[in-house]
Amino acid sequence: MKKWIVAGVLAVGAVVGTVVVLGSNVHEAPASTFVLLDGSSQTTADLRGKVALVNFWATSCTTCVSEMPDIVATYDKYRERGFETIAVAMSYDPPSYVVNFTESRKLPFKVAIDNTGAVAKAWGDVKLTPTTYLVNKRGEIVKTYVGAPDFPELHRLIERLLAEA
Repeated sequence: MKKWIVAGVLAVGAVVGTVVVLGSNVHEAPASTFVLLDGSSQTTADLRGKVALVNFWATSCTTCVSEMPDIVATYDKYRERGFETIAVAMSYDPPSYVVNFTESRKLPFKVAIDNTGAVAKAWGDVKLTPTTYLVNKRGEIVKTYVGAPDFPELHRLIERLLAEA
Protein backbone atom coordinates (compact mmCIF):
# COMPACT_ATOMS: atom_id res chain seq x y z
CA MET A 1 0.00 0.00 0.00
CA LYS A 2 2.83 2.41 0.87
CA LYS A 3 4.42 1.74 -2.52
CA TRP A 4 1.17 2.70 -4.27
CA ILE A 5 0.89 5.90 -2.25
CA VAL A 6 4.50 6.85 -3.00
CA ALA A 7 4.01 6.00 -6.68
CA GLY A 8 0.81 8.06 -6.75
CA VAL A 9 2.47 11.05 -5.12
CA LEU A 10 5.36 10.83 -7.59
CA ALA A 11 2.98 10.54 -10.55
CA VAL A 12 0.94 13.54 -9.40
CA GLY A 13 4.16 15.48 -8.86
CA ALA A 14 5.29 14.63 -12.38
CA VAL A 15 1.98 15.73 -13.89
CA VAL A 16 1.65 18.89 -11.82
CA GLY A 17 5.32 19.66 -12.34
CA THR A 18 5.17 19.67 -16.14
CA VAL A 19 7.26 22.78 -15.93
CA VAL A 20 10.36 22.20 -13.89
CA VAL A 21 12.39 25.25 -13.09
CA LEU A 22 15.96 24.27 -12.44
CA GLY A 23 18.34 26.24 -10.30
CA SER A 24 17.78 29.64 -8.83
CA ASN A 25 21.30 30.88 -9.46
CA VAL A 26 21.99 33.15 -12.39
CA HIS A 27 24.97 31.95 -14.42
CA GLU A 28 26.69 32.76 -17.70
CA ALA A 29 25.20 31.29 -20.86
CA PRO A 30 27.77 28.91 -22.36
CA ALA A 31 29.89 30.03 -25.28
CA SER A 32 28.45 28.25 -28.29
CA THR A 33 27.78 28.67 -31.98
CA PHE A 34 24.32 28.10 -33.40
CA VAL A 35 24.29 26.92 -37.04
CA LEU A 36 21.13 28.39 -38.52
CA LEU A 37 18.98 26.86 -41.25
CA ASP A 38 20.12 29.46 -43.77
CA GLY A 39 23.73 28.31 -43.28
CA SER A 40 24.79 31.34 -41.25
CA SER A 41 25.80 31.14 -37.63
CA GLN A 42 25.20 33.08 -34.47
CA THR A 43 27.13 32.88 -31.23
CA THR A 44 26.07 33.30 -27.65
CA ALA A 45 28.11 36.52 -27.63
CA ASP A 46 25.86 37.87 -30.41
CA LEU A 47 22.95 37.75 -27.96
CA ARG A 48 24.52 40.27 -25.57
CA GLY A 49 22.41 43.36 -25.16
CA LYS A 50 19.22 41.41 -25.89
CA VAL A 51 16.90 39.28 -23.83
CA ALA A 52 16.90 35.86 -25.49
CA LEU A 53 14.93 32.65 -25.37
CA VAL A 54 16.97 29.58 -26.35
CA ASN A 55 14.63 26.66 -26.90
CA PHE A 56 15.88 23.08 -27.42
CA TRP A 57 13.20 21.12 -29.25
CA ALA A 58 12.46 18.30 -31.67
CA THR A 59 9.81 17.76 -34.31
CA SER A 60 9.04 14.39 -32.68
CA CYS A 61 8.31 16.03 -29.31
CA THR A 62 4.58 16.61 -28.88
CA THR A 63 5.07 19.22 -26.14
CA CYS A 64 7.57 21.06 -28.35
CA VAL A 65 5.11 21.14 -31.23
CA SER A 66 2.21 22.24 -29.02
CA GLU A 67 4.21 25.04 -27.34
CA MET A 68 5.56 26.44 -30.61
CA PRO A 69 2.58 28.78 -31.28
CA ASP A 70 3.13 30.30 -27.81
CA ILE A 71 6.84 30.73 -28.54
CA VAL A 72 5.95 32.43 -31.83
CA ALA A 73 3.45 34.71 -30.04
CA THR A 74 6.06 35.55 -27.38
CA TYR A 75 8.63 36.41 -30.05
CA ASP A 76 6.12 38.52 -31.98
CA LYS A 77 5.11 40.37 -28.81
CA TYR A 78 8.64 41.34 -27.74
CA ARG A 79 10.95 41.30 -30.78
CA GLU A 80 10.64 45.04 -31.41
CA ARG A 81 11.94 45.64 -27.88
CA GLY A 82 15.21 43.72 -28.22
CA PHE A 83 13.98 40.16 -27.67
CA GLU A 84 15.53 37.28 -29.60
CA THR A 85 14.51 33.65 -29.95
CA ILE A 86 16.63 30.77 -31.18
CA ALA A 87 14.99 27.37 -31.56
CA VAL A 88 17.70 24.69 -31.48
CA ALA A 89 16.66 21.38 -33.05
CA MET A 90 18.22 18.38 -31.34
CA SER A 91 20.88 16.29 -33.07
CA TYR A 92 18.53 13.32 -33.53
CA ASP A 93 15.98 15.41 -35.43
CA PRO A 94 16.35 14.86 -39.21
CA PRO A 95 17.25 18.21 -40.82
CA SER A 96 14.58 17.74 -43.51
CA TYR A 97 11.93 17.46 -40.78
CA VAL A 98 13.21 20.64 -39.11
CA VAL A 99 13.19 22.56 -42.40
CA ASN A 100 9.69 21.31 -43.24
CA PHE A 101 8.36 22.20 -39.78
CA THR A 102 9.97 25.64 -39.86
CA GLU A 103 8.63 26.44 -43.32
CA SER A 104 5.15 25.00 -42.86
CA ARG A 105 4.68 26.84 -39.54
CA LYS A 106 6.39 29.99 -40.86
CA LEU A 107 8.53 30.30 -37.73
CA PRO A 108 9.58 33.97 -37.59
CA PHE A 109 12.67 33.50 -35.43
CA LYS A 110 16.05 31.88 -35.92
CA VAL A 111 16.13 28.09 -36.09
CA ALA A 112 19.37 26.17 -35.60
CA ILE A 113 20.22 22.51 -36.05
CA ASP A 114 22.57 20.99 -33.49
CA ASN A 115 23.91 18.26 -35.81
CA THR A 116 26.67 17.11 -33.46
CA GLY A 117 24.92 17.64 -30.14
CA ALA A 118 27.69 20.03 -29.06
CA VAL A 119 25.33 22.93 -28.37
CA ALA A 120 22.99 20.79 -26.25
CA LYS A 121 26.00 19.46 -24.36
CA ALA A 122 27.34 22.98 -23.73
CA TRP A 123 23.95 24.14 -22.42
CA GLY A 124 23.89 21.59 -19.60
CA ASP A 125 23.85 18.35 -21.58
CA VAL A 126 20.24 18.86 -22.66
CA LYS A 127 18.51 15.51 -23.20
CA LEU A 128 14.84 16.32 -22.50
CA THR A 129 12.77 18.45 -24.82
CA PRO A 130 11.56 21.02 -24.66
CA THR A 131 14.22 22.67 -22.55
CA THR A 132 14.15 26.44 -22.65
CA TYR A 133 16.59 29.00 -21.29
CA LEU A 134 15.86 32.67 -20.72
CA VAL A 135 19.01 34.78 -21.05
CA ASN A 136 19.29 38.39 -19.87
CA LYS A 137 21.05 41.27 -21.65
CA ARG A 138 24.31 40.46 -19.85
CA GLY A 139 24.36 36.95 -21.28
CA GLU A 140 23.32 35.23 -18.05
CA ILE A 141 20.79 32.41 -17.84
CA VAL A 142 18.11 33.61 -15.46
CA LYS A 143 15.53 30.85 -15.89
CA THR A 144 15.50 27.28 -17.16
CA TYR A 145 12.36 25.39 -18.04
CA VAL A 146 12.10 21.68 -18.74
CA GLY A 147 8.69 21.23 -20.31
CA ALA A 148 6.47 24.00 -21.60
CA PRO A 149 6.92 27.28 -19.73
CA ASP A 150 4.11 28.99 -17.89
CA PHE A 151 3.82 31.65 -20.59
CA PRO A 152 2.11 34.39 -18.51
CA GLU A 153 4.89 34.02 -15.91
CA LEU A 154 7.52 33.95 -18.68
CA HIS A 155 6.07 37.15 -20.16
CA ARG A 156 6.27 38.91 -16.79
CA LEU A 157 9.92 37.89 -16.49
CA ILE A 158 10.69 39.02 -20.06
CA GLU A 159 9.04 42.39 -19.31
CA ARG A 160 11.22 42.79 -16.24
CA LEU A 161 14.40 41.83 -18.11
CA LEU A 162 13.64 44.13 -21.04
CA ALA A 163 13.19 47.03 -18.60
CA GLU A 164 16.68 46.52 -17.15
CA ALA A 165 19.44 48.82 -18.37
